[in-house]
Order: sequence, then C-alpha cells, then structure tokens
Amino acid sequence: AMADQVFLGVTARKADRVRELIPVFQKVNAEMPGSIAFITQFSMFQQGFSGGRSIDIELSGPDLEHLIALGSEVFEKVRKVLPGAQVRPVPSLDLGNPEVHVRTDRRRAAEMGISNRDLGTMVNVLIDGAKASEYRYEGHEIDLRVVADTGHLQRTHLIDQLPLSTPSGELITLGSVAAIEIVSGPAQIAHVERERAITIKVSPSEEIPLQLAMETIENDVLGPMRGQKRLGGLYRARLSGTADKLTLTRRSLQRNFILAIVITYLLMAALFESFLYPFVILFSVPLAALGGFLGLAVVNLFTYQALDVLTMLGFIILVGTVVNNAILIVHQSLNHMREESMPPRQAIREAVHNRIRPIFMSVSTSICGMLPLVLFPGAGSELYRGLGSVVVGGLIVSTVFTLILVPALFSLVLDARENLKGRLYRRRDHEPGLEPTFDR
Repeated sequence: AMADQVFLGVTARKADRVRELIPVFQKVNAEMPGSIAFITQFSMFQQGFSGGRSIDIELSGPDLEHLIALGSEVFEKVRKVLPGAQVRPVPSLDLGNPEVHVRTDRRRAAEMGISNRDLGTMVNVLIDGAKASEYRYEGHEIDLRVVADTGHLQRTHLIDQLPLSTPSGELITLGSVAAIEIVSGPAQIAHVERERAITIKVSPSEEIPLQLAMETIENDVLGPMRGQKRLGGLYRARLSGTADKLTLTRRSLQRNFILAIVITYLLMAALFESFLYPFVILFSVPLAALGGFLGLAVVNLFTYQALDVLTMLGFIILVGTVVNNAILIVHQSLNHMREESMPPRQAIREAVHNRIRPIFMSVSTSICGMLPLVLFPGAGSELYRGLGSVVVGGLIVSTVFTLILVPALFSLVLDARENLKGRLYRRRDHEPGLEPTFDR
C-alpha cells in the first residue's frame, strides 16, 4: 500500500459467490468517513489493482494546486453523471501531507562558501542519511550511507539549529543560511509526459456499457469544462486505461470480422468455382449475428452478461460455423442440377429434403455441446457464458431461417442468371451489328 492507500483482499469460501460480497463491503465503506473505497472483483485477465473494467481520466498541467481543484470538480461531477460508479483519485485530492521546505538564502550561503548542492547534501545527511559510495560483496552492491547520530533531531522546530561546517572550518546553523518552512503537500506527485498529473479512476456499474460511460464523461463532464475554457491549453484531460484498450480492441475485432467474411467468401468461391454462389451462402451470416444478439438478450433476462471481448469473439466463430448449413443446401442443389439434370426449383426442393436431416443432426450436437456453458453457472462462468450464448443463439436462428431464406434466395439468383443469359443470347441473335463482318 502507498502512503495514503490501504489494500484489503478478501476471498470467498464459495468461489461462485464472490460478486455478492461487493455490496456488503460498500455498506461497510459508507460507515468510514474520510475514505474512498474502490471495490472490484479481480478478473482472470486483470493485471494490477487498477486494471479490469475501468476508465482513467488523466488531468495534466503545470500548477499542482489548480490541478487538484480541477480533479476535485471532475471527481464530483463523475459521481453525479454516473450513479453507482466507483470513483477514486490517484494520487489523493488534498495537500494534507506535512512537508518541511528548506529554501537556501543564496547570498548568505555564498558568503559562507556553501553551494546549494552542498547544503542539500548536508541536510540530507543530518535528517535522513545520504549515499556516499557503494562496494560489492559476493556479487551484491551494498550502499555506504552517511547518517547523523541517532536521536540527533527530535523536533521539527529545531531543524534551523542543525550545525553545519563551512569549507573554512567554521560551525554555523542551518537557519543562518536557509529559511525553514513547514507546509502541506501531496503524498505523491504523478507525471504524465513530464507534466504533473492527477488520474481519476472510474469503474462504472455493470449495467452501464463502458462505451456509454466514456461518452457520458466526455459529453457531460469534460465537454462543458472545455467549453468554459477551464480545460485546454496548459491544462488538458484525456481518457486512457481500459478506455483506450476498448477502442483498440473493438477496431481490431471489426477488422477480424470483415477478414473472416472475406476469407470464407474466397475459399467458397474457389471450391464452387463461382463468385455468385458464395453470396447466397454468406446471406446466413447476418441471420447468425441477429441470433447471437437474441441469445445474449435471453441470458440477460436471468443474469447480467456484458458484451465483452470474449463474447465478441463468438460472432467471429459464427462466420465459419453457420455457413455449413447453407453450403450443404447449395452444394446438393448443384449436384442434382448437374448430375441428374433437374430443373433449379426441383433441385433445391430435393436438396433441402435430402440435407435437412444431417443439418438438424449437426446443429443439435453443436447446441447441446454449448448449452452447458450457458446453463450451468459456476466460478469463472462469466468468462464463457457470453460466448456460449452468442454461438447457441446464432446457430438456432440461422438454422431456422437458412432452411427458408437460403433456398428462396438461391432460386431467385438462379432465375436472375437464366434471365440475364436469355437476354444476352437474344441480343446476340437478333440485334444488327453484332454479326461478324468480313471485308474484302
């Protein structure tokens, strides 16, 4: 723990009931005046106490006192616009830590032949001890420190009476060459890009999406302060921490989702030797995405499950899973048309009739294999429950609609292709100017 912070870790005897301890400790904190509690359940992927689902509001500027005033204002406003959120400043928003400032009287010190650096070294030796050198022993570096006698200084007001030796050998007191001030200061000074900074760490309640919390902070807290010219210029504010990671992760997942669709399309185009049929098959992907959101909504009727990164991965998994049913129908239809010379609509009906049984068998095994992830909660179930609900919902909805919409869409595509071919043939056979001519 730091000077102004205390860390307390609690472990539940039943691992799947850890979340129930959070409101208990929130009630305990309400009875502790002058303290700010930040209670969180550690995630398997969390590194450090400040990680997890949090937003960091970094305030930076030159003057510490003005920065603390801005931090206090942001702290109070965030608590109002995000009810239920846990908010804490790092470092603290007060100057309650007593400090002793030794300010050199440069003229008097120069008369005595003492430089500012020498004075600092002597004060450090007399009060705290200073490192003079070091030596190595069995591979270890050991500091040699020069310290004053134990009990040499017992009272703060006696600091100005500390004896100093001048280069000429005279003994003087510290108060004769420096002014001693007792002031209040921060327990810790943080810096961001070489400027003094204060970070307001915000952990929104689980019911508020992280993206919505970021927009609320930006629009309702930081935006008006920038409009009043209280932020901007020398004093700046930006969102960082998990907020930055959320933006980067969302962009990465969007690119991966598009890349998965492109790779799937190109692979099917190579296998079918056609650029047209894969479009019919990929029509099942939006249906799967709809089913994924419906599955997540059903889970949220009984327990809270956020749209986290692992849940988002479920949609990428669906791209390669739900196209299987459509591939079976399209491939079997083409087999009937090429090998048995069936008309397109009869071939499609026969393909659905032939493939509906293996489709239901494969989907049933996949859904039954995924259901335990959704139905049986336990310790760590929040990691995979969202992923399972998205895959199960996507499989169910896409299967039902694929058996109806994909055959209908495939029939329309085949009809459109035949009409287009007929028009081209008619133009070639009947329109003048399209016949080959020979010049003598």
